[in-house]
Parts: sequence; C-alpha cells; structure tokens
Amino acid sequence: MPSRRERANAIRALSMDAVQKANSGHPGAPMGMADIAEVLWRDYLKHNPSNPSFADRDRFVLSNGHGSMLIYSLLHLTGYDLSIDDLKQFRQLHSRTPGHPEFGYTPGVETTTGPLGQGLANAVGFALAEKVMAAQFNRPGHNIVDHHTYVFLGDGCMMEGISHEVASLAGTLGLGKLIAFYDDNGISIDGEVEGWFTDDTPKRFEAYNWQVIRNVDGHDPEEIKTAIETARKSPLPTLICCKTTIGFGSPNKQGKEDCHGAPLGDAEIALTRAALKWNHGPFEIPADIYAEWDAKEAGRAVEAEWDQRFAAYSAAFPTEANELIRRLSGELPADFSEKADAYIAEVAAKGETIASRKASQNALNAFGPLLPEFLGGSADLAGSNLTLWKGCKGVTADDASGNYMYYGVREFGMTAIMNGVALHGGLVPYGATFLMFMEYARNAVRMSALMKQRVIHVYTHDSIGLGEDGPTHQPIEQLASLRCTPNLDTWRPADAVESAVSWKYALERKDGPSALIFSRQNLQHQTRSALQIADISRGGYVLKDCAGEPELILIATGSEVGLAVQAFDKLTEQGRKVRVVSMPCTSVFDAQDAGYKQSVLPLQVSARIAIEAAHADYWYKYVGLEGRVIGMTTYGESAPAPALFEEFGFTLENILGQAEELLED
Repeated sequence: MPSRRERANAIRALSMDAVQKANSGHPGAPMGMADIAEVLWRDYLKHNPSNPSFADRDRFVLSNGHGSMLIYSLLHLTGYDLSIDDLKQFRQLHSRTPGHPEFGYTPGVETTTGPLGQGLANAVGFALAEKVMAAQFNRPGHNIVDHHTYVFLGDGCMMEGISHEVASLAGTLGLGKLIAFYDDNGISIDGEVEGWFTDDTPKRFEAYNWQVIRNVDGHDPEEIKTAIETARKSPLPTLICCKTTIGFGSPNKQGKEDCHGAPLGDAEIALTRAALKWNHGPFEIPADIYAEWDAKEAGRAVEAEWDQRFAAYSAAFPTEANELIRRLSGELPADFSEKADAYIAEVAAKGETIASRKASQNALNAFGPLLPEFLGGSADLAGSNLTLWKGCKGVTADDASGNYMYYGVREFGMTAIMNGVALHGGLVPYGATFLMFMEYARNAVRMSALMKQRVIHVYTHDSIGLGEDGPTHQPIEQLASLRCTPNLDTWRPADAVESAVSWKYALERKDGPSALIFSRQNLQHQTRSALQIADISRGGYVLKDCAGEPELILIATGSEVGLAVQAFDKLTEQGRKVRVVSMPCTSVFDAQDAGYKQSVLPLQVSARIAIEAAHADYWYKYVGLEGRVIGMTTYGESAPAPALFEEFGFTLENILGQAEELLED
C-alpha cells in the first residue's frame, strides 16, 4: 500500500509537471502543502466527487489561490470530473484548469480565489451560512445542516488587511466549524518575509477569539491529524499554524522564492523526482496510488447516509424540509413576484416624496416577510443606510437563527463574506454602506460579478446631495466604476416606485449581483402609467413625452430625474418638443433589443442632455459628441445640498440654458 508521503508526492508531481508544461504557475505552495492536503482530504473532508454540489458537503477553500495545482491535483486524484488531460491544459485558453481556481470552471471548486485574503473571507461566509442555516433548520435529533469549512492560506493572505476584518468577526460570532491552515513557510514573491512581516500571528488570532494550534510540522501527518482533531472539537474557529517548506522536495529551490511563482525547470524536476523517489514520468500516477486516493465510493456512501437522515427529517418536519429544498435551489417563493408587483402598485398609488434610502427600507419591510432566506447587514451604518426592517433579528454567537448581520466597520470584509454566503446557498445576502465607501470593498464587488453571484450591494448617500460631510464622503466616480463592471447591474432609482422595482429585479436576478444606489435627500414622486411601471425593469424608459418625434431628449437618473421633469414642463410651455428618459440601470437598458432602445432613444434625435450628479464622462455614450452632459468633473465641497447643487450646475436654469444652446446649434 502506498505510504502517506507517496500519496502526497502525487500532488507534488502533478503540480510541478503541470506548471512546467504551461511554463507558468506556482509550484511551491502545492509542493509545500501536499502533506497537509493528503491528511485533510483523505481522512476528514466530507465530500462526494460524483456530486460536487452534495448539500451537506464540507467546503474547502484555497485562499492562496496561486497554488491552484494543489486543488486541481486533489480533485483529479479523488475522482472528480477532472481528467489528466485537463491538468495538462493548465492555464490554457478555455481549459477547466485556469491559472487561479475559478468557480464554475472546475467541478469541486467552491469559490474563485487569487486576490489574497478574500478566500479566507469567503470561507468565513461559508461558515457563517452553515451556522445560520443550522440554527434555522436543525431540530433536536436532526442535524441536517452540519458541515465544516476548511481553508488553506499563506503569508500573503495574512498580510492583506481583509484578513483582520473577517477573522475578527469570525471570532466574535464563534464560527467553530471554520478551520484554517496557515502555510507558514516564510517566503513570498520578494523573498523571506521576515524583512516585512514580523507579526506574532498566533497572538493576533488568539486576540480575535480563535483557538490557535502552534508550530505544527506541516510535513508530519500525525501532527496534522492531531491538530485537526483538536480543531474539530472547538466551539471557536481554529487557526492551525503549519511550518512547511515551500517547494518541498526540490533539492535546489525548496525553501526559496525561486519556486514560488515560476516553473522548476526540467533539470530541477528530474532532481526532485529522484529526491522524492518518484520513479514515474510526467503526469503519470500509478494505479495503486489512484486507488488509495479515489473517494467516489466513500463519497456516495456519505451522501446516501445524509439522504437517509434527510428522509427522516422530512417525515418529522415536512414544511421545513420543503423550505430547505427550495432555498438551496435558489428559487424565490412561488408567490413572490406577484406580491412584489402588488406592493409596487401600492407605492405608485401612494405617491410619496421620500428619500430613496427610506423607500428602500419600505421595500425591505414589504419583501422581508416573504423571504426567509434574507441575510441582511450594514457596515456600522444601519441607521443611515436604513437596512433594518421590522422583522430583523441579529445573528450572534449564541443565537445564529437571525437574518441580520452587524458587520461593524468592515466594508471589504462584509462584501467578501457575502460572496461566501451566496456561494454556500440557501441565503440571499445584502449589505450596505455609503456609496463612497464602496471603494474599500471594490475588489470584492468585482469578485461577486466575476462569480455571477446573487449578492445585493446597497449603497446610500449617492451624490454631492449628502451635503455637509463634504468631498471625503461625496461620491463622484463610483457610479461609473460600478457601471463599467461586467455582469454587475447598477440601479440608481428616481423615486420610491423605481426603488421598489430595483429591489424586485435584484432579488429575482439569479445570474449576478446588483448594486442599488439610494439618496439621502427626498426625491419627488413621479406619476407613471402601468406600462411605464413595467418598463422600469427594462433599465430605461420614457417618463415624459411630447406628441410626435422629440427635438430634445433629457436623460437622467436618481435625484436628477425630478429636475429633468421640471425642465420638461418649462420647455413644453415654450413650445419645445421634449422627452424625458429615466435610466435607473444602464446595463439592463443596454441589454434590451434594438427596437426597444430605438423607441426610447431614437438615433435620429441627436440633441440630448444627460443629467446626473456623478462623473460626466460616462454619459457621452448616450448623448454622443453633439450632446451635453450636466455632471461632475471635480470633487465636491462641504455645504448643504441645495447650495452644492446650485454651485455645480444642477439647476433648472442651467438645464434650460444648455437646452437653448443645443437647440440653436
């Protein structure tokens, strides 16, 4: 029977061979962590290679995602649908083995990792979701949600600030089923980390209320096993600090940065094979080692045992069982759309002039009772973001059955945690901060879009209209940044009706995230027909129109729609033929068919003015070189909102003046 070291050497061999063939990649981390992975995956990890989406599987996250050949080797060896030919296509176009693990490309990869620290944050999200779902669904004698989250991470993950945010929160919440393995090899790209990273990491995590297991020999299977056993018994999250040698087995490159991010080279690989006593060719794994790694039969047995337990649970608690099935499927309640439309009609009939952040809270109060899968939150701004609704119950270490997270001032951590929650399944996360502080979370927002996850990013205080807090808090370029993010739908609603529609759209969207942008100040209600209300969900629509073809089109979003309507009224009085287009979501509008877009923005009408209290440049794609944009090209100032809008030209007089000039040209 192959020894543990021989099984681990299979990982090392596949990793160095694939990186060499691609002439690109990171062999050092897979070779250094192979012994830890062998113990975890063969002795503890609960999974089924024949069904990567098995509901109660353990989650494994490779936060140091540059070492992607580690997880690809593990998936291949244990029997996932990932062939040796797939490994040979490592880092090639359209392969199932991209340079960093990517969700949706490779069966068994739970999340996209590579931006360091975010894998750890995703793992916190997985563990949080498990704890919340267990509290909501488990019953005495029926632990139907009961799995661990394991995460590998390296020095780079520890140095990134997000590790502080999420580890702190994980300790506060007592996420005892979160087990992290710290690959303490002392090497990063620039060399030995002692020159720039001298933290006492164990003390740091103990201060976060984690259990810390120190000085584990990452190449000693018995020490690794003992550490995992200890970790699994703890009510606290656990950090296992593993001393490893990067590039283990390479005679001339192990322990050095040389093997971190570059192939070993054919000569060094030959020496490594000899040093490891691995007498097999490139990509060649002996049958007896494959047999020892194969987890398909054990995985099917694990899932079958859970199926039996779930059948007993279903018999005892049929309502809860059906609800769990629905939520894990990602489907909203069957009557949600109908009830949401009824609420939108009520909002339209009521006609309130309120801030869109308040309209958002009203929508949450209407939709929240319909959606037990909600897991909301705010980065210490609930009273300003208005993300709390009447049915909110906070999630705590002692009672995780709630539906609301107090994330604290952790915008980046909150957003990356939400990505993990969404990936876990069974919950629909939303989290909020000021639009300006989206910048702290920017890369995690990008990751939710890259992974096409239903994450709802709520941003309030959307413009210079927030007023006296000044330019440090007034967003200018953020809307353009969000709108330019592929697969992210960014909504800036003009009133309570558009706010409710944006929430409904974001909730029903299953193939990506949404950003909902809300105002601090009150927004005038706009009267609409039933057809116009229906057209809001098309991203852009005609709100006010003239008879026949317009000579001027005003395009606006959010708080500036009301201003455009005032200009419409004045210009109409003057005999001008004007149209107002409200465009709450440009990406959704852009996705409409050509006929619809032509009906809203006819190509033959070139006189156009876009009005938005955000960066002006974005709007030239809609107004063209002959059009005008009333927007921001500088930062704001500290003053009351009315003074700022006048200072920067968001006035009726400026719109009328621009229109007169444009129509005279």
